[in-house]
Amino acid sequence: QVQLVESGGGFVQAGGSLRLSCAASVSIVIINAIRWYRQAPGKQLALVATMRRWGSTNYADSVKGRFTISRDNAKNTVYLQMNSLKPEDTAVYYCKTKDGTGYNVWGQGTQVTVSS
Repeated sequence: QVQLVESGGGFVQAGGSLRLSCAASVSIVIINAIRWYRQAPGKQLALVATMRRWGSTNYADSVKGRFTISRDNAKNTVYLQMNSLKPEDTAVYYCKTKDGTGYNVWGQGTQVTVSS
């Protein structure tokens, strides 16, 4: 069964950087896609970035040019490098994938707080 564990959140000033990690309990080379979402206080969950099995990526317009999703197959980990952070990036960040039956699997989330 696939499990995901996020880490790397924290408190940073505007303009700073953080790198989030999403460690999977299975080999990520067999996973079709891993996505990063975020949920800001009082707002709906929003898709931030997608990493597909063959390496293609997509980003939300709000983070293009600032965030980069990448992977380390040997560590079964997907990363989200976040640069030029803004207060509006403050949110709980989650990674998500699907298991072999198509069931959504979520990590526990990691808090990112950006001060102005």
